[in-house]
Amino acid sequence: MSALTLCLIIFGVMLLLMAIRVPIAVAMFSAGTLGYLIQTGWGPYSNFLNNLAFARFASYDLSVIPLFILMGHFATQGGISKALFQFAASVMGRFKGGLAMAAVLASAAFGSICGSSVATAATITGVALPEMKRHGYSGRLSTGTLAAGGTLGILIPPSVPLVIYAILTEQNIAKLFAAAMVPGLIAMLGYMIAIAIYVRVVPGQAPEVDDSIEKFSMAAMAGIVPIAIIFVIVFGGIYGGFFTPTEGAGVGAASTFVAALLKREITWAKFKECFYATAQSSAMIFMIFIGADVMNSSLALTQVPNQLATVVGGWGLSPLMVVTAILLFYVVLGAVMDELSMILLTIPIFFPMIMGLDFGMTQESTAIWFGIMVLMTVGFGMLAPPVGLNVYVVNSMAKDVPISESYKGVMPFLISDTLRTALLLFFPGISLWLIQYVG
Repeated sequence: MSALTLCLIIFGVMLLLMAIRVPIAVAMFSAGTLGYLIQTGWGPYSNFLNNLAFARFASYDLSVIPLFILMGHFATQGGISKALFQFAASVMGRFKGGLAMAAVLASAAFGSICGSSVATAATITGVALPEMKRHGYSGRLSTGTLAAGGTLGILIPPSVPLVIYAILTEQNIAKLFAAAMVPGLIAMLGYMIAIAIYVRVVPGQAPEVDDSIEKFSMAAMAGIVPIAIIFVIVFGGIYGGFFTPTEGAGVGAASTFVAALLKREITWAKFKECFYATAQSSAMIFMIFIGADVMNSSLALTQVPNQLATVVGGWGLSPLMVVTAILLFYVVLGAVMDELSMILLTIPIFFPMIMGLDFGMTQESTAIWFGIMVLMTVGFGMLAPPVGLNVYVVNSMAKDVPISESYKGVMPFLISDTLRTALLLFFPGISLWLIQYVG
């Protein structure tokens, strides 16, 4: 059996298991195990497994993941999302489509202390969807906006997928966070522009200016003060060199808990739920880590990833063409996999290939820029049919909206995503501008 044939069998088994709804971690672990056993037998495989878990989880850097997840759960259970949306609505309510724009603003602000796309989408939907329906926004625009806004949870730091990319590629987490800041803000502005255009081009999707929306007030502004303080403490501390990203995550989780206590919305039951949910999410991520490690080790034994890099290099394609092809592959892969699984499975294959190409930048700049491009593209996969996990999450909370309407609703945002990705692809300096200020 040729190496390429074996590689295709491994991928085929993984996709087959995923198609019959086997959890992604188990599907990758099973397919990787099959490929490893075929190539080495039981003895070497047993030795590999014996050290795998410790080798992966002994990394101190991994502790940043559950801490940022806990930070997001404290924000969710502490009622912070409601204050964010009320403030954003008071600012944007004077414009046509203002509540939809407010939902995007609230998602961006919540994402700055959450780090999860699905959690951001679900949390802001719970607050914003009833208000948008009450003020006459269509189900299409409402669900499409909230699904798209949820992606800002990973595009604006802290971002769990970006942390995982940093760990896999041994890059500086603080620099990756800094590099994601401007693209994340561009994403937010792009979504708001898409809403402004959409409500004017397609009639009946949003009401005219609604005078019943509460006007801007100091009381509304006071509601976002905790978020601003937490953001300044966490990222000011990280970028100022006062503590590491892991320590920053710990400080952020503690600060968010204090903010939730001050709002008097977190109960003992909610407090326990924060830790249970964090443990569940962290366990899922770490299981995917193990499955991806087995899968990638099995593929590495075939030598196909190295051969692929050599073959691609021999095609004479420009570096930007290679990156474009990889990003298009991520869009297709996003139809069947979530963002964490995609990054864990593909980065060990694609990253060495990218680092072997000449983009006219330093190796560190290339690695950081590619990470931002991957992050932008996996966010695209959270919206694009036929899956679009964020669309499913938001639509499940909008019982009266057909999912076909939700998919129609995300189309303007996918156009915005495409334009933004092209901009960042051809102008890497946009992503790299802020990292010069990070030590």
